[in-house]
Amino acid sequence: MPRLRMSRVPEGIAAGTLLVAIAAAPVAAAGLGPPHDGFYVDGAVYRTIGTPTDISGTGAPASSFDILYAVEGQTLAVAAAKPGDPDYNGGRWMRFQVTWNTTPYPDPLTSEEAVLAAAAAGDVTISSTPDAQFVCPVIR
Repeated sequence: MPRLRMSRVPEGIAAGTLLVAIAAAPVAAAGLGPPHDGFYVDGAVYRTIGTPTDISGTGAPASSFDILYAVEGQTLAVAAAKPGDPDYNGGRWMRFQVTWNTTPYPDPLTSEEAVLAAAAAGDVTISSTPDAQFVCPVIR
């Protein structure tokens, strides 16, 4: 039976490779960034950390997600729930697009109630299906 010849990697090369790998790890995660303002909930700004999770197509029931409204022209989205709410689902979100049918209000929409009131007035349209399902933490 043929024998495989194993060669030893010189320690300096192995250590250098390890240092490069360790140094590159934070760069790969840097796109996710530190906590940043992520969305409004009940008029207050909450922070989050962007994560690369995509849990669409998992078959999870809609009731296991909270709603996140991505309002056209707004920097921050609007979340329907937060930690401490009895129906909060732990940072699992279904994102719905909200588009203006009129000139956007001068002040941003900062609560689910405001989004739904604007929809009832015909000023915005909320998409009928989510465009994303994902997980991201909520930080007050």
